[in-house]
Amino acid sequence: MPTIKLQTIINAPVQQVFDLSRSVDMHLQSTKHTGERVVAGKKEGLFELGDEVTWRARHFGVWQNLTVRITEMQPYSFFADEMVKGAFHSFHHEHRFTVMDSNSTLMEDVFVFRAPFGLLGKLVDKLILHRYMTTFLEKRNQSIKAYAESRSAE
Repeated sequence: MPTIKLQTIINAPVQQVFDLSRSVDMHLQSTKHTGERVVAGKKEGLFELGDEVTWRARHFGVWQNLTVRITEMQPYSFFADEMVKGAFHSFHHEHRFTVMDSNSTLMEDVFVFRAPFGLLGKLVDKLILHRYMTTFLEKRNQSIKAYAESRSAE
């Protein structure tokens, strides 16, 4: 299955980065370019183990719904979310956080997914989807980084 691995160094404490990464508001802020909004489930605050949310956003010019559930959580080092319903055949997204020093955190994403539509989906993945999802996650991580670092400077 296709896998995207990203590493982002953030000059902010691990607890702050962990909490921003599971914040509904931060998610919405970091995905503004897709018009993302919550249509069901957890609508505010921080995601906890077992929480579900349905996002509605425009991708590839089409409005889509995606329902995810927080399936694993180890505060301040790890959480995972998985698709319950949506456009992918499946996905599992791990968020890992490692303390680098007292004021910096290594944030890692491991996003494993399977496109729908069998062989056609594999072709779409190679030509479009892998790059699209990498860019989507990088934008999100840069939003978290910018916000966390601006707050740490205060």
